[in-house]
Amino acid sequence: MSANTPDTQAAAGVFAAVDIGASSGRVILGRTGPGGLALETVHRFPNGVREIDGALRWDLPGIFEEVLSGLTLAAARAAEGGERIVSIGIDTWAVDYALLDADGELAALPHSYRDDRTDAVVPLVHRKIAEDRLYEVTGLQHLPFNTLYQLAAEANLDGLQALLIPDLLAFWLTGKRRTEQTNASTTGLFDAVAGEWATEFLSELGLPENLFPALIAPGQTVGWLLPAVVARTGLPAGTPVVAVGSHDTASAVAAVPALQPGFAYVSSGTWSLAGIELAHPVLTEASRRANFTNERGVDSTIRYLRNVGGLWLLSESMRTWADAGLDLDLPDLLAAAELLPPGGPQIDADSDEFIAPGNMPSRIRSAVASGGGILPEDPAAVTRCILDSLAAAYARTLARAGELSGQRIDVVHIVGGGSQNALLCRLTADATGLPVVAGPVEATALGNVLVQARAAGTVSGSLADLRRLVAESSATVTYQPGTAGEGYRPAAGSSPTIRALSSHSRADSAAS
Repeated sequence: MSANTPDTQAAAGVFAAVDIGASSGRVILGRTGPGGLALETVHRFPNGVREIDGALRWDLPGIFEEVLSGLTLAAARAAEGGERIVSIGIDTWAVDYALLDADGELAALPHSYRDDRTDAVVPLVHRKIAEDRLYEVTGLQHLPFNTLYQLAAEANLDGLQALLIPDLLAFWLTGKRRTEQTNASTTGLFDAVAGEWATEFLSELGLPENLFPALIAPGQTVGWLLPAVVARTGLPAGTPVVAVGSHDTASAVAAVPALQPGFAYVSSGTWSLAGIELAHPVLTEASRRANFTNERGVDSTIRYLRNVGGLWLLSESMRTWADAGLDLDLPDLLAAAELLPPGGPQIDADSDEFIAPGNMPSRIRSAVASGGGILPEDPAAVTRCILDSLAAAYARTLARAGELSGQRIDVVHIVGGGSQNALLCRLTADATGLPVVAGPVEATALGNVLVQARAAGTVSGSLADLRRLVAESSATVTYQPGTAGEGYRPAAGSSPTIRALSSHSRADSAAS
C-alpha cells in the first residue's frame, strides 16, 4: 500500500451515517477495511415540507423518530454480523434551523427555506449591514433564504437558542449542543477567514450573541448517546456521535474521487452545488457580484461554489404530471428528451421563481415565453429544457469559478443522484468542453463515513488520501465532450466494494 493511500486496519470499522435530504432520509452502515468501502442502507424514509398554519415547515420530531428507527435497525444488523457500531455521523441540508427554549424544547416546528417569509426582510437586513460588507466577512452567496434572513424574520428570539438541523438531531441523541463548522458557514453569520462566528453581525441585527452554540469541526466528538437513546435503539452505551461535514454538500465534496488538483465538482441532487476547492476564500468584489459562496469544507478547505438550480425542477415536474394523471417512466422520458434536437429553449435554472413547490412545467413554459421562446407542453420537451438549462448553468458557473479564483479546471466530477442521469452528464461534458466523471452516487454517505473512520483511526491520511480511497473503491463513468447524441443509457452500477447490500439501498433517483 502506497504512502499516499489511507491505512486500513485488519478489522473493519462499522459506522452509522444519518444522511437526510430535502426529499428523503436514510440511515446507512458504512464498513471500511482491507477490501475498501461498503455501504448498506438499512432504513429509508420520505421527507418533505408541510404547510402548517400558513407556513412551510419541517416535521423534525417525525424525522427524529425515523432516525431512531434507522439506528435501531442498524444496531440489529450490525449485531447479526457480530459487529459493533463505532460511531454515528449526521449530515442534512443547510441553512434551516430550530429554536429551542430554556428547557431544550422546540419553540415551534422549523421553517423550511422554501417558505417565502424572508422576502420582506432581505432589504431590511441590508439597510443595517451593507451587502458588500456582509460578503467581505462571510464570503457567502446571496440567497433570499440564508439563515440570517430567516432569523431576521423571527418575531422574538428572547430566551431561545438556534440549532441547525443536523445539530438539533445530534442534540436529541446526546444532550450536547454544538454547531458544526461546514454548516455554520452557510448561515451568513460566520467569518470566512477567522472560522468563527461573526458576532458583530449578530449584534447589528439585534440577535443574541450566544444565539448559536459553540463551533465544532468535522472529526470531533459531539457527545455520547443518552441512556434513553441507548435503551430505544439497542446501540452500545458510550457510542459517540462524531461531527462530520454536516452540510451534506461538504460530505459529498470530501468524497469526490479526484486523483489530482484541477478538478471541479457538481453535487447534483435537489439542488446543484457547482464549484471548486480552494485553500483560502475569494472575497473580492468581482466574486460578490458573481454571487459565489465561500463555504467551509472538511479539513478547513473552502468550497468555492454557487447554488445552481437542481433536479428539483425535474422531480417537481414529475410530481405535477403524476397529479395530472400522466404515468411517466423516467428512463423513457430521458430517452425521448435525448432524441430532441440541440439548441432548444433554456431557462435561468437559478431563478427564485422555481424555489417553491407548485406546477413546475407551467412555470418553466412561462419563463421560456417571457424570453420570447416557445416550449411545448410535451413532457419530453420540458425535460430536455431542464437538462439543457442545468448543463449550461454548470458550464457558466465553473468557467467563472476558474476565472475568479485563478484555478485551472481539467475535469468535472458529478456526484450524487444526478450522476445517474447520463443525459445530464453528457450535456454537461458538451457545455463545459471537459470530461465529466460521474459518480459515486453515494458521495455524501461516503464522506460522512470516511470522516468518522478517520476520527476512529480505522483509516488515516489527508483529504486527498481519503479521495484516493474513494476512487479505488468506486465505479465511475467518464463522458467526453461530443457524446450527447449517443442515446440515453443508465450509468454503470456500483462496484463490488461500494455495493447495494439491501433492496432499499439504491440512492435517490436522478430526479431527486
